[in-house]
Amino acid sequence: MTSQMRVSEHHLLFASLFHPGRGISVPCDAHGEVHMDELSERLKNAYLGARALVGREYALPIVEPMPSMH
Repeated sequence: MTSQMRVSEHHLLFASLFHPGRGISVPCDAHGEVHMDELSERLKNAYLGARALVGREYALPIVEPMPSMH
């Protein structure tokens, strides 16, 4: 991990409109800002795809705190 990478305490969740319990989750800050330069290529593509399909495949995204690891 580089010194530029942030530890995300939140994630942006795009819930599937057709498959309950499924969706795309992307690390973000408390305001829902995603730092795309810190995403893997696969996650970046999933995020961009989900954004493009809001209202057709995915619900509007919501910001949620990351689950505690304790």
